[in-house]
Amino acid sequence: MQQPLVISVPEEIIDEAPPSKSLWQYISAYWTMLCEMYYNKPISHWILLFLSSMGMLVPFPASSLLSRLYFANGGKSKWIISWVSVAGWPMIAIVLIPSYFFLKVFPTPLDLKLTLSYVVLGFLSAADNLMYAYAYAYLPASTAALLASTSLVFSALFGYVLVKNTMNLSIINSIVIITAAMTIIALDSSSDRYGYITDHQYIIGFVWDILGSALHGLIFALSELIFVKLLGKRSFLVVLEQQLMVSLFAFIFTTIGLVMSNGFHGMKSEASTFKGGENAYYSVIIWGIITFQLGVLGATAVVFLSSTVLAGVLNAVRVPITSIAAVILLHDPMSGFKILSLIITFWGFGSYIFGSYSPAKKEAPRTIS
Repeated sequence: MQQPLVISVPEEIIDEAPPSKSLWQYISAYWTMLCEMYYNKPISHWILLFLSSMGMLVPFPASSLLSRLYFANGGKSKWIISWVSVAGWPMIAIVLIPSYFFLKVFPTPLDLKLTLSYVVLGFLSAADNLMYAYAYAYLPASTAALLASTSLVFSALFGYVLVKNTMNLSIINSIVIITAAMTIIALDSSSDRYGYITDHQYIIGFVWDILGSALHGLIFALSELIFVKLLGKRSFLVVLEQQLMVSLFAFIFTTIGLVMSNGFHGMKSEASTFKGGENAYYSVIIWGIITFQLGVLGATAVVFLSSTVLAGVLNAVRVPITSIAAVILLHDPMSGFKILSLIITFWGFGSYIFGSYSPAKKEAPRTIS
């Protein structure tokens, strides 16, 4: 399953170097900060944040495993698995539309520029889904998840170029570390594949996974840019609106591709030959649709209820969760080099999160509407 497109809201960062502190002073400061955060929020906030975090840590890995399960058990269409990634867009609408009535607010007006931006992002998202579909068709789920983590590298690079986000030594260090981890996987390709996958197919899956991650990083930066230039208002509903519109246009473009490739008719023939039968086939499709959209909603809520830093932490945690689950449930090959790559990738995520967080960061107030 493709990397989720979760809209992040840019935050102002003051680049003042904090005075040097001892380790104990850092621990004490963070503990004080955590206590203040806890007591400043009602218990309902923490319950929602916990549920949203579980929405990232459970559905997203599940959707990745279901994508790999689809191909492993006889599924062949990349268009079908791409369509599964966006077919759940009405779930966002189910959350968004009642919110207008409960909060007594109106949707954000759509002008030509904003509509065109959603169309472009939707097209890019549809292309991104297709690239990741090729990755899961030819790579083990654990490998595909690790390679997809390079989207963090491209998000940082494109964010720096397009949105003028902060780029410090910790973030540059994370880029180098994650790139090194992906190089290790590339050098260990001989022991990291299923027996029925050829060298050519493995290379195709590897390349499309990296290109999909690059495109995802571009989409992420463009989404941020659109928020800054065209939307501006910092609210949960506006973020959901953008997520809904991008998913809708991605669904339209993917459906066109699926129809042109005769994919809907192909579902019937695939279901008849699918390992486990038709019920297993449609279960994989339906649960793939549900789990991915639940993950998107959970990630969007985490960004709003907490911060993009926590979303980054959870995104880092779900990489080893996906990899370990793939080894246990799908019997993915797991060599020593892949374990080393996993550890290095986690280190790279930590460096990125450290570089993104600053005690001097000022955060604009968050609103629901």
